[in-house]
Formats: sequence, structure tokens, C-alpha cells
Amino acid sequence: MMDESTELSLTIAQIVQRLKGSHLHSQIERQAKECLHQPDIKLESLKEDVRSFLKTSGWERKLQNAVYRELHVQLPPSHPAAPPEHLKEPLAYMRKAQASWEKRVLKSLNSMSTELGVPLARMRPAVEQKELTNKWNEMGTDEPDLSRFRPVYAPKDFLEVLISLRNPNHDSSEDISARSHWGLIQVPLNVRDIPQLRQAYSELNLTTGQLGIDDHAHVHPDLFENDYVQIGKKVVADQDSAAAQQYSRQGCPTGLRAELWALILNSTNQPPDVMHYEQLKAGVIQHDLLVDNLIYKDVKLTASNDDYYFVFEDFLYQVMCFSPLYVLMLLFQEEHRMSRIKQGVCVCVCVCPPVAPLCFLYNEPSKLYSVFREMYIRYFFRLHSISSSPSGIVSLCLQFERLLQTHLPQLFYHLRQIGAQPLRIAFKWMVRAFSGYLSTDQLLLLWDRILGYDSLEVVAVLAAAVFAFRAENLMEVTSLASAEAVLADLSTLKVMPLIQIFLFATAI
Repeated sequence: MMDESTELSLTIAQIVQRLKGSHLHSQIERQAKECLHQPDIKLESLKEDVRSFLKTSGWERKLQNAVYRELHVQLPPSHPAAPPEHLKEPLAYMRKAQASWEKRVLKSLNSMSTELGVPLARMRPAVEQKELTNKWNEMGTDEPDLSRFRPVYAPKDFLEVLISLRNPNHDSSEDISARSHWGLIQVPLNVRDIPQLRQAYSELNLTTGQLGIDDHAHVHPDLFENDYVQIGKKVVADQDSAAAQQYSRQGCPTGLRAELWALILNSTNQPPDVMHYEQLKAGVIQHDLLVDNLIYKDVKLTASNDDYYFVFEDFLYQVMCFSPLYVLMLLFQEEHRMSRIKQGVCVCVCVCPPVAPLCFLYNEPSKLYSVFREMYIRYFFRLHSISSSPSGIVSLCLQFERLLQTHLPQLFYHLRQIGAQPLRIAFKWMVRAFSGYLSTDQLLLLWDRILGYDSLEVVAVLAAAVFAFRAENLMEVTSLASAEAVLADLSTLKVMPLIQIFLFATAI
């Protein structure tokens, strides 16, 4: 184990190394050189004067935001001698399970390629490239026959893999509570209980004003929202990522959400970002990937038939088709994340990123893609990979089951006895971060808190809160089908009251 000072030094060195050579680094360097010609820059106080210039001109804040982003996305510091694969996931049995799952998905994809006679990747002919370029903004008007393309896997397949996870070094007979054997997830990971969640999510308590709750205990809604919006405007004007993240914990006003999220994620739409978008676009036009058909079919089956998202169908194609290319680029640029190109293909088909709700916030494809990319590499990829991360899907499933077992044991036992394990119902919600299940305004309020607390834990809390809310009806069901019917429609639920009541009004 490293001591704190060594860990801090290593973190600083890693961040400095990552920022060197970045566009921001070259911009700050150029500004520092140009300011030397200003009359108020003195030779005897050169260092202090340049620092003062960078601070007053806003470049210091931009650097702070970049460092803040790196702290959130980089892998935690570890011993210099640790193998690269240990940096991504410290538990060997988790690494083995993830590798096995990737091989299984890849095998399914290769089988589909062979069966259909469609290569995994090919260069498009010039005529086809020109045709795609001309209809880039109208890709949704195409009606190709995709009936032969089948999903590589369903959420229930992934759940079965998680259920089968076991730590070979753990003796389950040592578990103190009999309830620990009630659930489907049988791995010994530390997840927070309600007292710990209350402490971690203190801003969500019943006496604090929240956007997303119609009435507040001590503050009139109009007064709270008016003051809160003014504070939000100041946060946006100050361009401080840390302040924006703290502010988001109580929800983001509709008119400020797009700017606040971009600020939290340090997502910009500068010329280099637009250029990167255009490079990816050129790559899509030049190369045809088998997974493009899967993505196209997924958008066609979901967004085009959805009352909220059908208007964004063309927009979604323009962003979703970049997912495979961006993941493959990451593989080449960052060896510690993955090492083989085939794993990149595997990742591309393992994800169905909940990008559609972002269409309500951003109307430029390059900006939408930039924000989606940041949200995916910070949060959503954890919902489709096997890991021991507190925000990983394994921990979220375990936390959901523990919350129900501890605070609604009769309900959990009843559902288990009739063959309606709660996780089999809730898994599809969590693996998509509730996208497609909640109304859009409520989903965005939930995602405000994901960004604000830099954690997906609130997804598991909401899943448990939904069961608590429908507990009376669920206690009367006699089968899995009837339990699913009770929980079939979540579109009318109000997210924040459910979470608040479950966290802060549940008896301990």
C-alpha cells in the first residue's frame, strides 16, 4: 500500500502527463507567451505576473476544470509495479468473468457475421460513400431490411452472468444474516445501507429544497425556484465545474441544465471538438461496420416508436454511429483500458447507451456527441461491464437487493416465494439508468443527481423506492407476470419524492 503523500504525488504526475500535449495546454502556453509583451508584466515578478494574467483572463479556471475532470475519469493510483489489468479491475474473479463475457459476445457476433455473410468491417465503395454523405442528415428515412440482424444479447442474458458470479476465496457460510442468501447476487462487495446513504446524500433530505418536488416543507416552491435559478446563473457565469456539480445535487433548472451538465463534464464545443466530430463522421462514411446495423436497428425499434424521442431519430443516428469508432480509438490511445481490437468490437455491441434523452438538451450533433461521450466514459459504461466498482452494475444489483431485504423483508420474501425475484424485474431499469421507463423530465432530474454525486448509486435507490411505493399491490400478486404488470408503467412516477421518502422516511 502507498502512503497518502506518495499517492498524491503519483496522481499529480499522472494528471500533468495527461494534460501535456492537450489543446488546452497549447492554448495556455500560447497565451502565456503573448502576455509577455504587455507593459504590466515585469521581469522581476515575471512568474507572479503571468499567473495573475492567466487568472484574470479565465485560463486558470479552465485549467482547474480540466484537472477536475481528470480526477473523475482517470483510474485510481496504484503501485507502480501493478500489472495494467489490475488498474482497471483489482479482483481476479471479476476480470475473468468480464473476459469470459466479452468472448461470449464476440463469438455471437462472429457467428452472425458468418451466418449472414456480412463482414465485421469493410471499406465502403466511393459511390456508397457519396450516397451516405448526401443523406447524412436524413438517415432515418432509410428503410433497409434488418430482419436478419438479431440482438447479440438481451439484458436477461447479462443478468444470468452476474447471478453466476462467485468469489472463490469467500466462504458464504460465514455470512451472518440468513437474508444474504435470499438474493440473486452472491458476491461479497461493500455497498452502503440507508444510514450511510443518508449521510452521503444529505442534500436530498426532507427539509432541503429540491427541484423535482412540487411542494417543499419550509420554502414556498416559487421562492425557492426563483432564488435557486439565480444561483444557477451565477454558477454558469463563473464556469466552475466543482460548483456546478455541487449545485446539481438539488437539481438543475430546465433552462440551465444543458450548460450545467457540460460544465460538470468539462465538455466543450471548441474548434478542436468540432474537428474531432468531423473526423469521426468521415470515418463512418468510409467504413461500414456490422455493428452499425445493430445500432441502426436499435434506434429504429426504440426511438422511432417512442412518443418522446421519435422526432430525434435522424439526430440519434448521427451520434450513435460514432460509438464503435470512438471505443476503437480509445483502445489504440489508452493501452491500460484494453489491449485488443476484438475487445473493442465486443464493447461496441455490449452497450445500448441511453443517449436519446440528451437530445432534449443539445441541438448540435458535435455538442451532443461530446456530452454523451463524457457521460458514457464516466458512468454508463459501468452498467454494461463486470467490475467491483461501487457504481458498477454488480454493486448496484447487490445494493438494490440489500435495501429491499433490510427494509422490506416481507415483500422480498413474498416475491421470492412466488418466483418473482425483485432483481429480475428491476434489472432492465438499472442497466439503462431508467432511460425509456421514466418520463423525460423525471429522467433528467434523476441524472442531475448522478452527475451531482458522481455516482450511479441513486439508480439502485430509486429501483428499491419503486418497489416500496408499490409494495401494497405487490404483496397481493401470485406470479412473476402479475408482479411485472404492477410495475409495467413507471412513466407517471415522480422521482425525487420517491427517493426522498425511501431514504429519509424509512424506519431504521
